[in-house]
Amino acid sequence: MEDHLLGWLRTLDENRLARILANRPDAIAPPWPRRLDTLAQRLGNGFAVMEAMRGLPLPALQLAEAGLTMSRPTAEGLAAFLGVPGEALAPWLDHLCDHALAWPDDDGVIHLAEGVARWWAAPLGLGEPLEHYLNSWTISNDALRALARSLGLPSHGNKRRTIARVIEVLSDPVRLDRLTATAPEGTLALLGRFAWDGPSRDVDGGRFVMHGTPEKWCADHGLLFRPSWHVAEVSREVALCLRGPGYHPPFQPEAPEMAAIPVDPEEVDHLMTLAAPHVVERCAALLDNTSKTPLPLLKTGGVGVREVRRVAKETGCDEDETRLLLEVCAVARLLAWDEKSAGMIPTERFDRWRLDEGSARLRVLLSAWWRMERSSLRKIDGKYATVLGDDPSGSAVARVRRAVLAALAHLPAGTAMAGRDSLVRNVHWHAPLLDQALLAECAPAVLDEATLLGLLANGALTDLGRALAGLGASPGDENDDAVPQVEHDPVLAEASTRALASVRRSALFGPDLTAVVTGPPSAELAALLDRVAERESRGAASVWRFTTESLRGALDHGYDADELLDELAAVGTIPQPLEYLVRDTARRHGEVTVTTVGCVVQAGDTGLLAEIAGHRRLARLGLRLLAPTVLVSAAPAERTLAALREHGYSPVPVSDTGEITIHRARAEEPHHGKLILLPGGQVAELSEFAAGADPQAPYVLAEPAPDPHEHARRLVAAGREETDKHGRTWAVIGRMATRLPTAQQSLLGFVVDRGVRAAITLADGLTATISHGELRSGTLDAWCEEAGDYLEFPLAEITEVRGAY
Repeated sequence: MEDHLLGWLRTLDENRLARILANRPDAIAPPWPRRLDTLAQRLGNGFAVMEAMRGLPLPALQLAEAGLTMSRPTAEGLAAFLGVPGEALAPWLDHLCDHALAWPDDDGVIHLAEGVARWWAAPLGLGEPLEHYLNSWTISNDALRALARSLGLPSHGNKRRTIARVIEVLSDPVRLDRLTATAPEGTLALLGRFAWDGPSRDVDGGRFVMHGTPEKWCADHGLLFRPSWHVAEVSREVALCLRGPGYHPPFQPEAPEMAAIPVDPEEVDHLMTLAAPHVVERCAALLDNTSKTPLPLLKTGGVGVREVRRVAKETGCDEDETRLLLEVCAVARLLAWDEKSAGMIPTERFDRWRLDEGSARLRVLLSAWWRMERSSLRKIDGKYATVLGDDPSGSAVARVRRAVLAALAHLPAGTAMAGRDSLVRNVHWHAPLLDQALLAECAPAVLDEATLLGLLANGALTDLGRALAGLGASPGDENDDAVPQVEHDPVLAEASTRALASVRRSALFGPDLTAVVTGPPSAELAALLDRVAERESRGAASVWRFTTESLRGALDHGYDADELLDELAAVGTIPQPLEYLVRDTARRHGEVTVTTVGCVVQAGDTGLLAEIAGHRRLARLGLRLLAPTVLVSAAPAERTLAALREHGYSPVPVSDTGEITIHRARAEEPHHGKLILLPGGQVAELSEFAAGADPQAPYVLAEPAPDPHEHARRLVAAGREETDKHGRTWAVIGRMATRLPTAQQSLLGFVVDRGVRAAITLADGLTATISHGELRSGTLDAWCEEAGDYLEFPLAEITEVRGAY
C-alpha cells in the first residue's frame, strides 16, 4: 500500500502536496521527513490515519466506507453505487485525497489507506468477499467441487478457475434469483435477515446438517458460511445481490440545517465582557480560599458535595460555577494535591499566574477548559459526577466540546442556535465518529459551561468563543502542563484583551462603610476588597461592606493601617468614617499575643538552666528563659534533645503526663532527589527543592509550526534528486568512522538505514542524541534532538555510539 501511495505522491505538484501536509501536520512533525518514501510511511501509519479520520465530516466517511466494499472502486463506480452524480461526489473524494486517506492510481482505481478499514468491522453491514471464504483452509478441494456441482457448474479444472466460476454465479443478481427460486420455503426470509442485519448472526448449528432445511440448502449452495458451529455469515457479493439493484448506501453531502434565530451582537458582546472578568476574579477567590482551607478529597477520589457547597458559600459562587472552576484550575495546574496539607491547595504556578496580566490569566483558564477530559455540568441519571473524579469517557468528552463549539462557529454573525436537537444533528454531521449517545448527553453541559466562561451568550458564540473554536493548533490533552499554542494564539489574545477591557479598577467608597464597583471589577480590585471587606452583592454593580472583623482579618495577614489605607486610596477616595474604622481596629490589634514554641525545657537547678540559656553553641535553638526553672525552645523536642546531648547535657523526654519516655529513633532512609533524563542521554538528580518546582515557566512560547509549503517545496525537490544508495552505508561508515569498533559502526549504520535512535560522542567530548541519518561525503547528516534540527557530524570525529531507548 505504501508503494501505491509513494507512486502517487511523486506525481503531485508543490501546491497539492502542501495541501496534504497542511491537513496532516503529524506527517511533518519533528524530525520531519526528508524523502517522499519516509513521508509515505508517516502518512500510511495506522494510528495517524485513524486520528486523521476523526476530523472528517460525514460524507467523506460515507464515501470511504462505500469504497471499502468495492474490489476496484473508481470515481464513476462509487458515484453509481451511491446513486449520486459525479459532481456531487468529486469534492468529497478530493477531501479524502487531500488527507492522504485515498488516492487514485494510473488506471483510476481508488486506493484507501490501510488504517481506514479499522473503523468498520463490517462496512455497510457487509461481510468478507466470496474469495475470502472460498480460499479459506476450511474449504477443501472436494467441498469446492461439490459446491460447483450444486450451482450447476463444471467441477473440473484447477482451484482458481473453480473459484472464479462460483464467484461469477453468486455475484450475478439474475442467476442468484433463478437459484433461490428452487430453494426450500423460508430461505429468502433467512437470507434477508443476513443481508440486512448481518453479515454475521447466531444460528442453530444442527439445522445446517439437517436435510431439507433452508440453512443446509444455503450452506450447500455457498450462500452462507459457518466459521463456527453456532455462527453463520453471508458474503459481500451475495448480500448486495439480495439487497437488490435499487440499494444505495447512505450519502449525505449537505449538513443538516441548524435552527437559528437573530440575536443582538452588542448584547452578546456586553455579556461576554461581564462573564470573562468574573471568571478570572472567581478563580482567584476560589484559589485563595483553598490556600486557607485545603480542599480534601474523598477516599474514592474527587471532591465531595459538602466541600463544593462550602467553597461556593465562602467565595460567593454558585455550585455549578464552583464545580466548573475547580476542574479548570486543576487542569491548569493552579490547584494540586499536597500531601502535607492533606488536600488540594494552590501551586507555585498560581503565584505566577496571579501576577500576569488579566488577558493572559483568562487564556490559561480557557486553554485548560479546551483540553479538559471531564464535563463538570454533565448529568448522568439526573446527578452530577464527582468533581475531579475519573470519567471513563476521557478524551471523548474533550472532542465533544470542540465539536460543539466548531458547529456553533458555522452560524453567521448575529444569529444564535434555536434548539439543541438541531445542534446535535449538525455536530454529528461534522464529527460523525463521536459516540452519538455521549454527544447528546454532553452537549447541554458544554453549552452551560461555555456560557459561564463567556464563550457563549444568548445561544450565540462570543468573540472569545469564535477565537477558541477557530484554533487550528493541537489543543493537547489534560496531562499537558501548558499549551502555548492555545494560550498565545494571537486571535484569542486579542479577543481576551477586549473581553477584559471594561473591567473597573476603581471603587466608590461611601460614608456608610461600603465600597461600590459599577461594573465588572478587575481581579486585583476584587481581591483587595475581598481581603478587607465582606461582599454583599454582585452583578452589574458589586457592593462590599467594611466591618471590624473584615479589617481584623486583613491585619492578621500582615497589613498595618498605613499600608491598608494606601492600597485603598489607590483605587478610590477614602471617606473619614472608613479611615477612623481602619485606624481604630489597627490600634486594638495585637493587645493580646500568642507565641508558638517548639518545646519546654525544665530543671530544678536554676544555675544549670541559666548556663544552657547562655550557651553560645545552643543559640540556634532560640532558647528563652521564662522562669528560673523553665526554658522554652523554638526547635521541636527531638532537635532540642539532640543538641543538648551533643554539647554534654543529659536531657530526657517527658510526656504530657510528666512521665519520662524513651524513644528509639528509626534510621532514616537517605533522601534521593528526582532523577531526570538530560539531553545526550545523561541522567541527573534534582534536589528536593528543584524536584518540587516547576521545571519550566508555564508561558513559554512554542516553536513555530512547520510550514507545509516549505516542506512541500523541499520534498518535491528531494524527489527529483533521489538516487539508489542501497549498499553504500556500511562501506562508507567502515571507511570513514575509523574511531569506532565494528559493533558501533553497525549501530551507526542502523541510524542511517532504519532511522533508529542512538547517542553519539564526538572527539571534543560533546554528546548528541540522533536519528534519521543520511551520509553526505564523509559526514553524517542526522536529526539532533538537542538542537531540534538536522545537523552534520563528521564521521571521523565520532568516538562512541550507544543505543538510546
